[in-house]
Amino acid sequence: MIILTGKPRRWWRWLLEIVLILAVVLLLRAWLARDLAYGPVPEFEGNLLDGSPVVLADLADQPMLLHFWATWCPVCRLEEGEIMRLSRSHPVLTVAMQSGTAAEVDAHLTKRERELAVVNDPEGHLARTFGVRAVPSTFIIDRDGRIVFRKQGYAPPLELRLRLWLARWI
Repeated sequence: MIILTGKPRRWWRWLLEIVLILAVVLLLRAWLARDLAYGPVPEFEGNLLDGSPVVLADLADQPMLLHFWATWCPVCRLEEGEIMRLSRSHPVLTVAMQSGTAAEVDAHLTKRERELAVVNDPEGHLARTFGVRAVPSTFIIDRDGRIVFRKQGYAPPLELRLRLWLARWI
């Protein structure tokens, strides 16, 4: 006769707790991203901090990252180093949302030793076009000009790299 101890039951309970936590996290992520643009990219024209014009549709010859951030956002500061590293191997355009004048945003980047392609959005007009209500918010756009991934909040670097890679094959 085999006598079972409580160990198998504890293992299943531990697994169930992990699955429930994961489900809650995924539901929360979906809820946070509910208002973010999806599908065809909204029209987007602006000027980089140096004054040169940028049209998002002109950049879409390969998957790209569009990242909304703010100088006053602590989570954005955590991500900006990785966003800059991604820009070395992938097309990346960032939007400084409600962060002051172009000169103030440029001073912030200079102080933090960051080099990024940045469109300043002092009033949040571009952000509203994409449904962005909070930063950071990140979009991955495929070569056909469709948003294939969107996320509000911290985006782990490995996830962004994986999603950019996957966007090449979609």
